[in-house]
Amino acid sequence: MARQQQRRRKRYPVNGWLVLDKPLKLTSNDALGQLKRIFHPEKVGHAGTLDPLASGCLPIAFGEATKTVPYVMDGHKVYRFEVTWGTQTNTDDAEGEVIASSDARPSEAEILAVLPEFEGTIMQRPPAFSAIKIDGNRAYDLAREGEEVEIPERPIEVHRLCLVEIRDEQRAVFEAECGKGTYVRALARDLGARLGTCGYVTDLRRLLVGPFGEADMVTLEDLQEISADVESEDPLENGELMDCLLPVETALYQLGNVVITGDAASRVQRGNPVILRGADAPIGPEEIYVTHAGKLIAFGEVSKGKFQPKRVFKL
Repeated sequence: MARQQQRRRKRYPVNGWLVLDKPLKLTSNDALGQLKRIFHPEKVGHAGTLDPLASGCLPIAFGEATKTVPYVMDGHKVYRFEVTWGTQTNTDDAEGEVIASSDARPSEAEILAVLPEFEGTIMQRPPAFSAIKIDGNRAYDLAREGEEVEIPERPIEVHRLCLVEIRDEQRAVFEAECGKGTYVRALARDLGARLGTCGYVTDLRRLLVGPFGEADMVTLEDLQEISADVESEDPLENGELMDCLLPVETALYQLGNVVITGDAASRVQRGNPVILRGADAPIGPEEIYVTHAGKLIAFGEVSKGKFQPKRVFKL
């Protein structure tokens, strides 16, 4: 029995990114828990949560990939979402209680006319039911306790907002490409108000986060099936399962890459700076990542031709 318990507790050095197609009605943490039972990783985390009522792109970082999470979280995100007109809820989605209603329904022309107002740098008030902290407390905890939650407006970036289709008089589908900190639920709420009615999100799917899109997504069902086909619980022995992972450096898509020699790689792996050689070597200041023999070594800053590692990888 003791040996069985010890085997169940064993963790493996899994490294890389998994792009999960998160299903509806599952929290991001619950999805993470299921992946832990499949991969048994030494270390794992996700790059940005998705609400239970949202599906789609949830990037999961295993092992050394956790060092690159900020680069993914800071990347652009694309959402496709359905807005139902005429109703407002306290959560700005279908989970909440109705707090207002309107008989007005916007036309296609009216919708198209106001969309440019919601592009670029705009001010947005996050929903009361959000994870933003107010005096050390999560806003959604205060809201659930019946407290009046007033979150200040803050600037956000909406790079693109377009009307995809009008399903009927009640519902319209939009696609938004936005930056970090944008709440799609608040976009729906504010669109409704601008159009002289109410609106809330009734369907939400994330299509892209940073470098990860729909073509990269894997479902939980597929992962569970792949895992069940192999007797060993060691994911490193399951080639089909490991093929679902993307390289750690995929998250560093916005950085330049410099290939360094073996001697320089050894110095960098000890945390030491090195002079970058070669006619194409960057002078800086800029952030890059360095590789040797196809292996990620580190990312860091280049200044005056010298690379100073910020994070070193053990791959």
